[in-house]
Amino acid sequence: MSQSSPRGTYLVVSEALRARITEGAYSDGLPSEAEIGQEFGVARTTVRRALRALEESGDIATVPGVGRQVAASSRVAPYEQIMSDLQKRIREGALPVGARLPSEAELAETYGVSRGTVRRAVRELETAGHVRAQHGIGRFVSSIP
Repeated sequence: MSQSSPRGTYLVVSEALRARITEGAYSDGLPSEAEIGQEFGVARTTVRRALRALEESGDIATVPGVGRQVAASSRVAPYEQIMSDLQKRIREGALPVGARLPSEAELAETYGVSRGTVRRAVRELETAGHVRAQHGIGRFVSSIP
């Protein structure tokens, strides 16, 4: 049976992570909970408490679809980036009203994301009325955002 860690271990982990954040070690995002737990030799619940402490202090933020990021460099979710880019292309005329959008597979490859992420972006545009779907044919630009 392994020995349990002393009380407050999560504070030690959070301070070590905070020091690395200050040094700029996590500009691309924090490692996974499993990686942090393995590095510090602690349970995932300890890691989660440490990360929660960092979130509460404003050092990190959780970005849906992206993960935990250093708060100053928090990014928008990938589906929001795709939506924004498609809206820009529609406004600039690269995708005029009536034009067919690229397929989900093409957009997923272009943006380096899953088809589910693309589907969410396009669904949001449909909900806003900028895109309409024709079953079995594709999605088309219906209005300018």
